Amino acid sequence: MLKWAAIFFVIAIIAAIFGFGGIVSAAAGIAKVLFYIFLVLFLISLITGRIRS
Repeated sequence: MLKWAAIFFVIAIIAAIFGFGGIVSAAAGIAKVLFYIFLVLFLISLITGRIRS
């Protein structure tokens, strides 16, 4: 999941350099969503790991 967020972040940076407004907003939006999903999954695994031990 983090890999996909990083890929879309790089696409957003490259598109920003070339000035493609629509691509920038789409890639940045996808990167944000994937980042937050990864963050929630990380917190859930952190909490369940503490409960098990």
